[in-house]
Amino acid sequence: MQITQLKELILLNLENSTNEFKRVFHGRGNFYEDFHYLCVDKIDKILLVSLFQNVDEIIESDLKNMFNEIVEEMSFSSLIIQKRYLKENSYEVLSGSLPNNAYAIENTLKYNINFSNQNIGLFPDMKRGREYIKSISKDKNILNLFSYTCAFSVVSISAGAKQVINVDMSKGALSTGRENHRINNLDTKNVKFLPYNILKSWSRIKKYAPYDIIIIDPPSFQKGSFAASKDYEKIIRRLKELASEDCIVLSCLNAPELDTTFIKNIFDENASEFKFIKRLDNLDTFPSNNEEKSLKNMVFQRKIN
Repeated sequence: MQITQLKELILLNLENSTNEFKRVFHGRGNFYEDFHYLCVDKIDKILLVSLFQNVDEIIESDLKNMFNEIVEEMSFSSLIIQKRYLKENSYEVLSGSLPNNAYAIENTLKYNINFSNQNIGLFPDMKRGREYIKSISKDKNILNLFSYTCAFSVVSISAGAKQVINVDMSKGALSTGRENHRINNLDTKNVKFLPYNILKSWSRIKKYAPYDIIIIDPPSFQKGSFAASKDYEKIIRRLKELASEDCIVLSCLNAPELDTTFIKNIFDENASEFKFIKRLDNLDTFPSNNEEKSLKNMVFQRKIN
């Protein structure tokens, strides 16, 4: 793919777009090998370009010129480049400004976007997962593990969930989660924000059980606290004591080195009464040359004989 073809594809994906948060180019799935290091997100009137590896100065200059052309043609208010390969947060504003108060909109709900963090506050590839949870949340008691900024909680409460328990180590992420409920005018009297290390806090989490829905959406690796390859199993072992009789579990994993069989085997060996129901389809805007290396949203349901 040449840079002119890249521009044409991005413009095509921007056609007839609304103010919804949308990925308009996804290179990380290696579907477009020439630009495997590049992702582009449309956040209302902001175009966010993420580079996941250092590129040649000439290529970087050509990309910046192309994105400036797109921003001018499509009347974006800001063009921001994020260099994800750097350890420190690195945002370069090519046009407009770096907003202090920015929001992503998804299915009419708003979420705070924070350009001072490496992850801006909402993962667009999880849209199908949020839609699924919203569709089954009414009157349910929900456990949201690794809740981050509580997007699953927002959709659940908006759909009439009875209670949502959000658990995450980051107090800052949970504070953003509270704000995400507030900006959507959602009552948080039945929402808990627990700043706990999940693997060390089962007795506290069990306090609000049994749960009708359990969401497990961990990082693939977080130094010193979680590694999916060895710690995911520890969570699945606890499901029996947390789950209601017909509990639904959304088991999420975004580690390219671990496939769907990895998750299924953990359930078979540690929670066999939970039966695999389906894997949620990924969005078309996140193409991949290998679905097993892309986001895996697996649905299980407890079936007691």
